[in-house]
Amino acid sequence: MSMNVKAEQLVNFGESVLVALGVPKPDAFLLSDSLVAAELWGHSSHGMLRLPWYVDRIRNGVMKAVTEAVTVVDNGALVVLDGQDGIGQVLTAQMTQLGVERARQHGVSAVGVRNSNHFGTAAYFTRHAAKAGCVSFLATNASPAMAPWGGREKLIGTNPWSISAPAGRHGVAVMDIANTAVARGKIYLAAERGETIPPTWAADEQGRPTTNAQDAIHGLILPMAGHKGYIISFMMDVLAGVLTGSQFGNGVAGPYDPKRKSGCGHMLITIDVSGVMPRAEFEERMEALIDQVKAVPAAEGVSEVFFPGEIEDRQTQEHLRDGIDITANTWDSLTRLAQESGVALPAHRASTTTEGVAA
Repeated sequence: MSMNVKAEQLVNFGESVLVALGVPKPDAFLLSDSLVAAELWGHSSHGMLRLPWYVDRIRNGVMKAVTEAVTVVDNGALVVLDGQDGIGQVLTAQMTQLGVERARQHGVSAVGVRNSNHFGTAAYFTRHAAKAGCVSFLATNASPAMAPWGGREKLIGTNPWSISAPAGRHGVAVMDIANTAVARGKIYLAAERGETIPPTWAADEQGRPTTNAQDAIHGLILPMAGHKGYIISFMMDVLAGVLTGSQFGNGVAGPYDPKRKSGCGHMLITIDVSGVMPRAEFEERMEALIDQVKAVPAAEGVSEVFFPGEIEDRQTQEHLRDGIDITANTWDSLTRLAQESGVALPAHRASTTTEGVAA
């Protein structure tokens, strides 16, 4: 049976657990808020089930509780930071703020981060840039998850990326995707729930398609769109890993590995809309595009056509109103964290609602 918790209570709990580990309060809030944002959007795979992973990494010293980035390159519009194994969310928030500032000065900016950690959902940060009046592109690399096309040994990460833009009365238009058939977190979530996965998501260690989530964790995640997903993921590693001076390929470790430094890198490219045209004009054009999309007749069996980010915005409103359902396994993990850190569990109630694993 899952537990239903209000978003604010969940954020406060995560923040308190992290503060107990020596994470500065603003950074603890940011990390916790990013996890709860994923829950609000309906992406539990990137939500609170990851908090114990981060805690273990901080306890083992492979991710530092106090994040102290240093600037290694600063050419005005182009900046590279060394995250020195700090918290990924904190470093990415810093690069987003810097990216927006430099884009306002130069029209466009590129900010890279090396030696970072997993930052959660990319859209959490590109949404902030969009609200600041910018179009942004954020890429990161990740630990090996898929095999190069035609291979049978994993080497290439899911290497997700996000693009966002301000959209006038529609808020923000945003995409956030991994280059695999599904984000790895979806498979971990299915394993937690004891659910099977579609045979198109992953293969076992012998390269055979599987519906067993546990076998998939130890096997290969399949690329989206066949060879195209592999190629896109490879190039995201070029941008986020090779170009930033961070680790790449099999040099990157994932957040679920409690004893190995991550070495992941990020790249953010930010364009100040007002450097191209007045923001009001851009937003009118975005509204027109979205209105065209929304006006397309729905196919048989489909209730409505959505623009990118719209479903997450609706889910947020529902979860803010009704609370967030936390799976039994994740709740057990949070209970252990509460006991270990001396932090009270958030107020909660039992819920019989079970959400499926979304692709």
